[in-house]
Amino acid sequence: MELQTWIVLIIELIGTVAFSVSGAMVGMRRQMDIFGVIVLGVVTAVGGGMMRDVFLGQIPGAFTRPVYVETAVVSAVIPFILLYANKRLLHSRYQMLYTKIIFLMDSLGLGIFTAMGVSTGVAAGYEDNMFFLCFLGTLTGVGGGLLRDMMAGVPPYIFVKHVYACASITGAVCSVLVYHRYGQIPSLIAGTAVTLLIRLAAAHYRWNLPCVRLEKEDTTGTDASGTDTSETDRKIKDR
Repeated sequence: MELQTWIVLIIELIGTVAFSVSGAMVGMRRQMDIFGVIVLGVVTAVGGGMMRDVFLGQIPGAFTRPVYVETAVVSAVIPFILLYANKRLLHSRYQMLYTKIIFLMDSLGLGIFTAMGVSTGVAAGYEDNMFFLCFLGTLTGVGGGLLRDMMAGVPPYIFVKHVYACASITGAVCSVLVYHRYGQIPSLIAGTAVTLLIRLAAAHYRWNLPCVRLEKEDTTGTDASGTDTSETDRKIKDR
């Protein structure tokens, strides 16, 4: 096996471990059993790549190269065993630490798999189609986390937190540009670094995309016709 192939494999395995740990931590916070934690870890780690391979008309790599699933399973089981064996680690004072671990692992996995998605698209023969390469990179990066959040019953992270998908898109664009000029390994490093730095900066400076926040219903205001409902409520109570 060539040195470049080894480097790519190591980068992929690091991303697999990172995403699997983030999925496992989410599963444990949702009080899933060990099977649920493993499933969530594996889905987070290989889900985006499987979706990408379907778009490319290929057999998903998780089935042809089981090393990724095996790595994801081990990576999900280890934190579960640690927390199960040491109940003190479940204390509420550690919740902030768990949140930071999920964030860091998720950000690292996002960067690595975004860049890997671009690299896979180039290898499949779409080197000149920048839009499709960026789509594949973003899909690979956010797909596993999207499936994880849907299965865990929480709002998908890509829609509500710290420019998640935008970081992946930016990293994918950077990865494509670097690939055309410098090749695969610099592209993987650049795409991962850009995505990760944007995620860290967004969390530190609390960057979020604009959204509409509806006010809670005011029970003492006016109704749709403009009538003062507070006075009406008082009359009903007096009766």
